[in-house]
This record gives sequence, C-alpha cells and structure tokens, in this order.
Amino acid sequence: MGFLQAAPQLPHPWRDERLLHSLIERVLPAARRDALAGDLDALGDYALMAWRRATTSTRRKPVLTQWDAWGRRVDRIELTTAWQEGPLLTTRHAILAAGHENHEHARLEEFARVYLYHVASEFYTCPLAMTDGAATALKASGNRALIERALPHFLSRDAATFWLSGQWMTETHGGSDVGNTETVARQDADGQWRLHGRKWFSSAVVGEAALALARPEGAGSGSGALALFYVETMDDAHGAQRKPQLVIDRLKDKLGTQELPTAEIHLDGLPAWPLGELSNGVRQVAPMLNVTRTWNAVCAIASMARAIALARDYATRRQAFGRPLIEQPLHAQTLADMQAEFEGAFALAFEVAQLLGRVEHGSAAPHETALLRLLTPLAKLWTGKLAVRLCSEALECFGGAGYIEDTGLPQLLRDAQVYAIWEGTTNVLSLDALRALAGDGLGALRTAVAAWLHGGDPHAAFAIDAALDAAAGHLDATPAQRTTLEAGARGLALTLARCAAAALLARQAAWSQARGDARPAAALRRFLGHGLLRLADVGTDDTALLSGG
Repeated sequence: MGFLQAAPQLPHPWRDERLLHSLIERVLPAARRDALAGDLDALGDYALMAWRRATTSTRRKPVLTQWDAWGRRVDRIELTTAWQEGPLLTTRHAILAAGHENHEHARLEEFARVYLYHVASEFYTCPLAMTDGAATALKASGNRALIERALPHFLSRDAATFWLSGQWMTETHGGSDVGNTETVARQDADGQWRLHGRKWFSSAVVGEAALALARPEGAGSGSGALALFYVETMDDAHGAQRKPQLVIDRLKDKLGTQELPTAEIHLDGLPAWPLGELSNGVRQVAPMLNVTRTWNAVCAIASMARAIALARDYATRRQAFGRPLIEQPLHAQTLADMQAEFEGAFALAFEVAQLLGRVEHGSAAPHETALLRLLTPLAKLWTGKLAVRLCSEALECFGGAGYIEDTGLPQLLRDAQVYAIWEGTTNVLSLDALRALAGDGLGALRTAVAAWLHGGDPHAAFAIDAALDAAAGHLDATPAQRTTLEAGARGLALTLARCAAAALLARQAAWSQARGDARPAAALRRFLGHGLLRLADVGTDDTALLSGG
C-alpha cells in the first residue's frame, strides 16, 4: 500500500490558456491588449489560488440565521470566503465596469475577465450577471433618476460603493411563463409604490438592489399588464441591516452552485420605483436577456475549460498498464474529442460577446443585430448542454477519483447542470431561436458564415453550407405545421449552433495556420467529424404514444 497517486494540478488559467490568448491577439488592438493583460494575469493568479484552497479545505454552504439570540428577525446570511472576496475582485479588476466602457471591444474585454474568474468565484458571477443585466435595463429605460442613483453603484470600481442587483421574476408557478405573476404593486397615498408577494427563486438576495416584476393593483391579467420595478434591499448606506419588508423564508438546497445563496423571499410592502410605464414589464426585461445569456454561455465554457485542463494534466500523472494515460490511444482520443467540442463552444460564446459589444456601441454591420438575436439563444442552449456532457466525460477520465467529493471534481458536474436551466431551458431557448428565424435570422447567419469562411478550408465550407441548406429545407418543409416545427426546434437549434461554431473554427484555423499553429485546424477537422446535423425526424403520432409513458 505504498503507492500514492499524484493529484491533478491546474495550469495557470491565463498564462497557459491558448484559446483566449489567440482570440485577444486576433481581435484586440495592441494598446487594448496591453491594458487588459494585467487584470487577466491577476485573475488567473486568483483562480489558481482558489483551486488550491478548495483542494485543501472543507467546502461550505452559506448559512441563513433568521433570528438573533434576543428574538429579533435578522435574516443574516454568512457567505463563503470566495463570496466575501467577490466585491474586491470585481471592482479591482473592472469585471463589470469594463463591459460598459464606450468602445466596441468592451464586452469582449469584460467576458475575458469573466471567463477567468467564474469557476474561482464560486458562482459569485451569477449575481454579477444579474447586476450587468440590471445596468443594461436601466440604461435602456431612460429613467434618469434611477440611472443616476443606481448605475454608479452597479459599475463602481470601488468595493466600498459597489452594489449587487438581483432579478426577482420567478414565482411558485414556474420560471419562463411569468404571465401568472402574483406579486402586486400598490401605491401609497404619498405616491410611493410598494411590492407585496412571494418570489420563489432569488439568486442575489444578498445584493443591495433588484429588479422585480409585479402587477400594479387593478391592472389586467396576463404578462402585458406586468410592470418592472427597481427596489433597494438595505435600510442603511453601509448594508448592515436589511429592510424589514423583505423577509427571507429559506435558502434553497440545490444540486449544485451550493455556495450561491439562492432564497425564497416574501415582499411585504417593500418600497419600489417603476422603470418606465406601468405595463409591458416583460418587454423591459428583454434588454437584459442578451447580457445574462451571454454570461451563461461564457461561464459554461469556463467550466468546460477547467474540467478538460484537469483531465489533461491527470492523464500525464496517472500510469495504467505500464504507461501514462495520455499515451493510451483511446484515452488520448477521448481528450481530443472533448477539446474539439470545447473549442467550437469557445468560439461561439466569444463571438456572441463581441457581437453584443458591437451592437451596443453602434458599430455593428447591418445584419449583425439580427445575428445577435439568433446566436445568443443558440450559444446559451448549446454550451449549457455541452457543459454537462463534457464535465461528465472529464470525471470519467479520473475513474473512481472523479466520483469522490474530496477531490473537488464532482462539483464540476453538479455545477454544470445549472447552465441548461438558468436563463431559460434548452426547450425555451430553442423556441426563442425559432422566433428569431421567423425574422431575418437565417439570412443574417448565412451572411456571417460566408464572411467567416472566406479564404478558409473549402471542405469545411462545403460541409457547413450543406448543413445550413438542410436546416433551411427543414424550415421550408413545415411552414404551416407549427406543431411539427416546434417539436423539432431543439434539433434545428443545435444544428445551427454547430454550423456557426464550425465556421468560426474555420476562421480561427486560417488565422492560426498563417502563424504556424496547426491545432485549431485539427480541432475543426475533429469537430466536423462529429457531424453538424442534429435535425430531428419528428413523428407526432409516435410522440403521442411515447411521451405519456
């Protein structure tokens, strides 16, 4: 019993990160690269430290204390170390503020930071995404009073003045269908709006503010009658005391993201201010969606990167049958397959980040607004599903050690499951993509793909064009059969996501080969070998027979 297996070591998440280095070198001007490098290096250092800390300490969950020793209601939440460090890391390295700078690369620079920080943050990035979405919605609202009050806090570069914002939309009946929202907004005699109701899922209850959907008293039914309100949660400027009209019922006991304090809350007259008109609140939420779904996609690829990096390192340390795993043909094949899929997901997620920045800055090409509208749900749904698959595969690369909590590895898989659920499930996002295709989404994608493929691999161009033709034929074949079209929406969305990713891989491969790096071209060939088409042969009769058991 003298043998001891060497544990996997995490490579430096920035210095040893080939894909992010290549992306930044290809896209950013030299001056912007130089300005960004210090933050990325520091966030890589933090990520390395956080991994080492996690492997040598007992992971813990947040703790809710509802009553103090003298019977006073306090609803105090004790956070993990990483969450306590979150405000300082966020503001010191401009993780949020960078995305709202006035240049077309702002979102790319923001999400490069997010990519390196996410796993180490223990999902502190979740309320950061909510805060980013709230800042975006406030700016879109044009409400000068709320913009001047909240935005300097949301985008602060000083931890002492930084605020988190939640998004309180989900109620007991479910998440995506908000039309039955029961939270009511009532107006006092002095004109102050107050919210009354229960929010079933609040991911940023420790924040200082939130945006919440509520139905103004006397308004009609349905989602169109809802309004979007801004609220603040603390009774004093130092955040020491939560407002008494905000009551925390309990913290959720979740499969993953356990360090993230997700709560069920009651609102009992919490002061609130409408962002705009007292209706169409769901429409006012829309500006957040491109932002929060991009966060979801980038965080998903960050989890994939972590899982693959650890599996690859372990393959050099683990001996089996007389040689390292990395020299075993089937194990090397498995790692290569994972890497190819990851590189496609990385390319798509960061293309959406760049598109978001160009559209917000007003420097987008004419087709790119429609392209962003389509690619955002595609990137979110595909990376969300892929993260679960790749993290599961990575755990298998460790054998039994991948199933042991003390290694820190099972948490990668538990956490990955949230990406397919948060900000819209795969089915919800597939139907959203279908709506984008009803406009000029497919035309915009074809225009973009032609540009990405220009001067690249002709074999890749042929395969991608053939898959896009098949997708277009699928759409044309069922224009009047809405039920059939919806039933096949997931397969169509996955096909289009893979086509876009393949075209982006082809662009990167051409750029890299000119600089002597053949690895992106290898990833492209392997990705194409996995196939692009995921169209479903939808038989409604069989569906009816099978879906009921």
